Amino acid sequence: MNPSVPILIELHYFPSIQYFSKFFLHPSLIIEQHENYVKRSFRNRTHIAAANSLLRLSIPLEKGKNQQQAIRDVRISYDENWQNKQWTAICSAYGNSPFFEYYVDDFQPLFEEKKEYLFEHNLKVLQTIFFVLDIKPTLEFSATYVKETPTDIYDFRNKITPKTATIAKDINYQNIPYQQVFAEKTGYLPNLSILDLIFCKGPETIPILENSVIQ
Repeated sequence: MNPSVPILIELHYFPSIQYFSKFFLHPSLIIEQHENYVKRSFRNRTHIAAANSLLRLSIPLEKGKNQQQAIRDVRISYDENWQNKQWTAICSAYGNSPFFEYYVDDFQPLFEEKKEYLFEHNLKVLQTIFFVLDIKPTLEFSATYVKETPTDIYDFRNKITPKTATIAKDINYQNIPYQQVFAEKTGYLPNLSILDLIFCKGPETIPILENSVIQ
């Protein structure tokens, strides 16, 4: 990939390591804000490492035809206390990780504030991770929806998904193994949420992300 070509990608909920590697592949990303919501995607899901296996966390959405709904119009449901359940799961998974205590105060507010829309919640999550990692990438937002992007934009929309082995298809990403909390039980689990890498490796997160990029 030409490093001067910007990347177009959608917002994810606590994005994966592969997703965050894109911020080290190019200094600026274009966030797709004119797409329609896609079910069973990382838009409202994330994966962490629990004691016995991979754990899938998802944000419940208001009932309706989300699949055909503009992404900025998708509303989060608070009928159940999913924030408390997910934060409890994260504390259980990473409470004994080397760097949990250093970052807990940064992430906990994300499970207390009740954003109305999924897009704004995911954007807040992304901005919080930027703060924690002390990086300042340039974020732009798509001006309109374009199905076929021009050659001066690298279209990575819908390329990172729970449904396919995206690492094998991403020629600009290589998995860099690191020590995980429950590796002795579960083995190494690749490409989890960036939370896993941050809590396990702390300041080594940036070098790992940099080394995961293939130019």
